[in-house]
Amino acid sequence: MQLPKMAKAEQIFNQPEITDIAAKIREELEKNKLKTRVKQGQRIAVTAGSRGIANIPLILKTVVAELKTAGAKPFIIPAMGSHGGATPEGQIEVLHSLGVTEESVGAPIESSMEVRVIGSLPDGVEVYLSRIALESDGIFVVGRVKPHTDFKGEIESGLLKMMAIGLGNQKGAEMIHWHRYDGYHRILPEAGKLIAEKTNIVMGLALLENAHHGTAKIHALHPEEFYEAEKQLLEKAKDLLPRLPFKEIDVLAVEEIGKNISGVGMDTNVTGKFWMPGEHDQRAPEIKKVAVLDLTEETHGNAIGIGLADVTTRRAFDKIDYHQTYVNCLTQGSGETGKIPPYLANDRDAIATAIRISGPIPPREARVIRIKNTQELDTIYISEALVRELQNNPELQKRLKIVDELKEMQFDVLGYLAR
Repeated sequence: MQLPKMAKAEQIFNQPEITDIAAKIREELEKNKLKTRVKQGQRIAVTAGSRGIANIPLILKTVVAELKTAGAKPFIIPAMGSHGGATPEGQIEVLHSLGVTEESVGAPIESSMEVRVIGSLPDGVEVYLSRIALESDGIFVVGRVKPHTDFKGEIESGLLKMMAIGLGNQKGAEMIHWHRYDGYHRILPEAGKLIAEKTNIVMGLALLENAHHGTAKIHALHPEEFYEAEKQLLEKAKDLLPRLPFKEIDVLAVEEIGKNISGVGMDTNVTGKFWMPGEHDQRAPEIKKVAVLDLTEETHGNAIGIGLADVTTRRAFDKIDYHQTYVNCLTQGSGETGKIPPYLANDRDAIATAIRISGPIPPREARVIRIKNTQELDTIYISEALVRELQNNPELQKRLKIVDELKEMQFDVLGYLAR
């Protein structure tokens, strides 16, 4: 098959970005009177998740330093549900892969999968919390606010989710996910509120990222502010979310997926491939077929999200850690995102197959986009059919520009894309 030529293009995102992150955090914590919320010698658990949040080592280091200045004894606690294979060692390994180490943040890391039931919601759903978090003198929640990949509601991913699912470890995450059909959008914030009532939440640091995967906004919040503040921040996060510039796409070739990129490996808000029945995003594109070419190193073999692809490669298949993937899928309450699609010998065969099964179109005329991952959409590659559409759309030209001419896709001798 003769594949379509591709042109390198850059999306134009005019969005805010904080240049001095440490200074902004100090400003927010001082404004919200951190020093009055901790006492001398208190052990404060600072949450760290499994996502590849921009500048997370620096953010945690600054929070730790400010807590020490206030007289506390901070430590890092993994808040990532079942990730890392649902083992203490695995979760520490995930943090290390994100650059979060005891040396980089200036505080010890304490990890355990033990949990305690702290109460129940009105409909009987039990809420679990990390034993380590419960035994601390207080919890400082650090989290990124963004649209969730599974459901839509007033509250999606953020501080409340970090508390209800992240700090619930495998058992707590499983319990919340089991009741997803009763309404994630209701259960998740209710669980977060219960945790805030039953524990000492010192403060939260809500982070927003821009389309360049940079830190756009930082807000320190008191626990009683979490719910209303997150509703407003979520709307801002939706506007900041990077998106593909075309509405109709035959094939999306994704170079890599992983837990550090998204909870389901690739952001469904970008691909439109929601696995939960009835969920959709009107701003997401209509993509016929998705080819996943590889897993990130940071995902440690967790291939959740591979089931949202139509084809993949032998290279990606060989990297799958089935224990980590299946623990994550079962905790999520569904095997859909962990199903293995047909895997082809290499990138070339995977892309060609995706085009072949996308419909009765000449391969050279296929509407193809190639991206690194769903988090990094500044630079993309678009096929000749999409280049023509761009040339005929003045409004689109304000948001997307061609930076290199149309060329044949370049593969190495093994059939993998030259990157």
